[in-house]
Amino acid sequence: MAEAKARIKINKLLEEAGWRFFSENGKPANIILESNTKLTQQQLDEFGDNFEKTSNGFIDYLLLDGKGFPLIVLEAKKEEINPLAAKEQARKYATAQKCRFVILSNGNQHYLWDLQRGNPNIISKFPTPETVGAYTSFNPNPESLITESVKEDYIVTTQQPNYSIDPRWIDESQRKDYLEDNKLRLLRYYQVNAVKKIQQEVKNGKDRFLFEMATGTGKTLTAAAVIKLFLRTGNARRVLFLVDRLELEDQADKAFKQYLRNDYQCCIYKENRDDWRKNEIVVSTVQSFLFKNKYKRIFTPTDFDLVISDEAHRSIGGNSRAVFEYFIGYKLGLTATPKDYLKKIDSEKLSNQDPRELERRMLLDTYTTFGCADGKPTFQYSLLHGVKDDFLVNPIVADARTEITTQLLSDKGYSVVTTDEEGNNTTEEFFQRDFERKFFSENTNNIFCKTFLENALRDPITGEIGKSILFCVSQNHAAKVTQTLNEFAHKMFPNKYQSDFAIQVTSRVTDAQQFTINFSNNNLSGTGNFNSLYKTSKTRVCVTVGMMTTGYDCPDLLNVGLMRPIFSPTEFIQIKGRGTRKHNFLKELLDKELAQHVLQPNKKNFKLFDFFANCEYFETEFNYDEILKLPPKNEGNGGGEPPPSSKTYDSTNPDPLKTMQMKDVGLEGMKIDRMYFNSFEEKIKEDVAVQKMIEKRDLEAIENYILQNIFEQPQEFYNLSKLQTAAKVDRKLTLREIIEKMFGFIPYFKSKDELLEDEFEKFDSRYLPDEQTFSYAKNYFKSYITDKEFREIIENKNFALLNTNPNGEVFRKLTPEMRNLIPQYIKDNISLNNYTA
Repeated sequence: MAEAKARIKINKLLEEAGWRFFSENGKPANIILESNTKLTQQQLDEFGDNFEKTSNGFIDYLLLDGKGFPLIVLEAKKEEINPLAAKEQARKYATAQKCRFVILSNGNQHYLWDLQRGNPNIISKFPTPETVGAYTSFNPNPESLITESVKEDYIVTTQQPNYSIDPRWIDESQRKDYLEDNKLRLLRYYQVNAVKKIQQEVKNGKDRFLFEMATGTGKTLTAAAVIKLFLRTGNARRVLFLVDRLELEDQADKAFKQYLRNDYQCCIYKENRDDWRKNEIVVSTVQSFLFKNKYKRIFTPTDFDLVISDEAHRSIGGNSRAVFEYFIGYKLGLTATPKDYLKKIDSEKLSNQDPRELERRMLLDTYTTFGCADGKPTFQYSLLHGVKDDFLVNPIVADARTEITTQLLSDKGYSVVTTDEEGNNTTEEFFQRDFERKFFSENTNNIFCKTFLENALRDPITGEIGKSILFCVSQNHAAKVTQTLNEFAHKMFPNKYQSDFAIQVTSRVTDAQQFTINFSNNNLSGTGNFNSLYKTSKTRVCVTVGMMTTGYDCPDLLNVGLMRPIFSPTEFIQIKGRGTRKHNFLKELLDKELAQHVLQPNKKNFKLFDFFANCEYFETEFNYDEILKLPPKNEGNGGGEPPPSSKTYDSTNPDPLKTMQMKDVGLEGMKIDRMYFNSFEEKIKEDVAVQKMIEKRDLEAIENYILQNIFEQPQEFYNLSKLQTAAKVDRKLTLREIIEKMFGFIPYFKSKDELLEDEFEKFDSRYLPDEQTFSYAKNYFKSYITDKEFREIIENKNFALLNTNPNGEVFRKLTPEMRNLIPQYIKDNISLNNYTA
C-alpha cells in the first residue's frame, strides 16, 4: 500500500477529475464512482467486503463506469518509487477485474495505460469519467494496421482512385507528365519502407516512433501516408500535426489537403477554433497550444489518437513537451538532424550554455522521448542515401576567407592596435563571434558580396545569377549586404534591376513572410526579367538571418551563402538542406525552341558559400570541391585596415604586469571536477552488487548501497556535494537523480528553471488558473520557491514590504484564493531544498 502522503494526493486528484469515493453502508472506500453513478444493492453485494483482494494481491483503487462496472485499476506507490514499478502487478489486477485501463501513480507522477494499445503514457492529471468514456468507445484494431497493404500508390489512390485506368498512365511514355500535370505523388521506395517499419513496430507492441530523414526526402509526404494508415485502418479517429513555425503550419496544411482531401478533412486549428472537431487532421504550431496552457483547457487527452511532431527536436523541446505528452495515443517524431551528427563533439569540453551542448541535450532527449534511447531511430534515410539514390544533390562547398576572417577564425583572433588619449598603444583581439556584433568591416562585407557574385552558379536558362539565399549575422547586417549586392548588381547588369536584385527578408521587414512564398513561386518583384517566356523570380537573392532556415521548399535554389558563423549543428544542417532538392529548370520555360538548346536543364548540385569555415567546423569528413581565390584587397572599393573597434580596453600604468583579469569558474567547472564525476560513474557501473540491483530496477537499494559502501571511503572520498559540483548544475541534486542519469533513466540533469516549469505544470493541471491571471500565477509560483525574501514577506504577512519588492505587482494581480493556494500547494508538494545551488 502507498504511504499516506501519496494517497492524500491521489485522493485529491481523483476528486478534482470528477470521481467520488463510495463508502455507504460500510462498504470499502476505495471503490471510486463517476459523480452521478448509483450502485444497486445487488452490485454492492457482488463486490463484497474484501473485493479488493484478488488471487493476485490487493487492488489499491477500483474505478467504476456509469453502469457500475469495473473500468480502471489505479495502482498507487510511495512517492519515492517510480510508478512504472507497479506495471505488471497492475496488469494482473486489471485482467482479474476485466478492466481495459490502468493508472499508475505515486502522487506526483502518473501514467495511463490502455491495455489494448501498448505502453503506459505519462499524464499530467487524472482522466475525467467523460474522457475515459469517450476513449472506451474507441476500439482500435492494431491487426488491421499491421496487415494494411502499403505500396507506392498509397497516396495516389486517395488523390485519384481510378488513376490506373487512365490512358495517360497506361501509356508509359506519358506517365511522368500525367503524374506532374495532376500533382499525383507516388511514394518512393524508402517512404514505403518507413511506413512498413511503423507496421512492424506496432506488431512488436511499440507506440512511439522516430523518423530521421534528410531535408528534401519528403517527410511530409511520408507523414501523410502514416496518417492515412492510421485513419483508414481505424487506429486513429483524429490526428494532430505539431510544428514550431507559422510557415510550416501553412505548408503542412496545404500538403495534407493536396494528398488526402478526397478521404479526410484537414484544418489549421487557430483558423477553425469552433469547428476543428469536424476534421480528421488538425495542424497547429505548438505555440498556439502552449499559450497560457490552453491545450489543457480546450482539449482532452483523448482528442487525438496519433500526434506527429515535425522537426521533433524543436517542437517538443522545453515546455513544448507538455503539449506533446498531454495527448494519449501513438506518437511519431520527424527530424532531419541525426543524433550521431554530434559524435565528434566532446561534451565534457562544453559549457551548459554552449549551443553544441544544448543541441546535444535536445537530441538525446528527443530520441529518448520517442522510445529510441539507444540512439537508433525507427527509420533513417540520410542525405548520403538521398544523393546515392539520385533523389538529392550535394553542395559544392566554396570555402572563402578574407585576410580578416582568417584571423578572426584563428585561436589568436584578429588584433587591432589603437592609441588612447595619452598616446599609449593598446591591443584588442576579436574572433568570429564578434563579426557584425563588436567588430565591423565594410571592406569585408564588400569582399563577401563581390566573391559571391563572381562565383555564384548561374541559371541554366538565362545565365543570370541563380536563385540564392544568404544568411547574415543580424538584421542590420542583412540590410548592409542587401544594399551592397544591389549596388554591385546595378554595375554588372545595367538597367536590369531597380534595387530589387536582392531583397532583405527578416522579421522587421513588412510582408517578409509573403516574400518567401513569392520567391518560391518565382514572382518576387516580378518574373521573366531576362526572358518573358521563362517564369523565374526577378529578385535573385533573399538576404535573411533566421527566416527560411527550416521547412522552406525552393527546389530551384542554386546558391546558399553563410555570411556568419554558425554554432548550432541543427541550424547548419537545415540551412544546408535548403539547396539539396533536385529541379528541372525546363518546367518554368514556355519557349519550346529555346528548351532544345539548354545543355544542362537539371540541377546537379548547388553552391554553399562558406565565409566562416562552418563546414570545416561541422563536417571535416567532406572533401571540399572548391576553394575560392578571393579578389585582391585593392580591387573594388579598396582595402585597408578595419576601423578601430569601439570596444573599451582597460589598462594599468606601464608596469611589467599590465593587467590581471579575474574569471569565476562557470557551471562547466574545471576538468578535474568533470573527471571526478566520470570516475564515480565508472566505479558504480563496474560494481557487481550494483549490477545485480539494476537488473531488478531497484534504485532504492542502489541508493542505500552507495551511502553505506561508496560515499566517504578512503582514496576518492566521494560525496554528494562533490558530485554536485562536478555535474555542472545550478541546483542541488539528489542521489536518486544521479543514479537515474548514470543508468539512462533520464537523459540529463534538468536545470532549476526546467524543474520549476515541471512543478508549475503539475499545479496548473490541478487548479487551472484562468487565462487572465495565468502569467501572474506562474511568476508568483516560481518567485515563492526561489526568492527567500519574497517568501518570508508572504509567510509573515508583511504585505507593506511588497511595495518595494519586484514581485509585489504579481501578488496584487492574483485573487486572495490564489495567493493562499500557491504557498500551501508548494509546502505540501515541493521541497525547496532542490532549488538551492
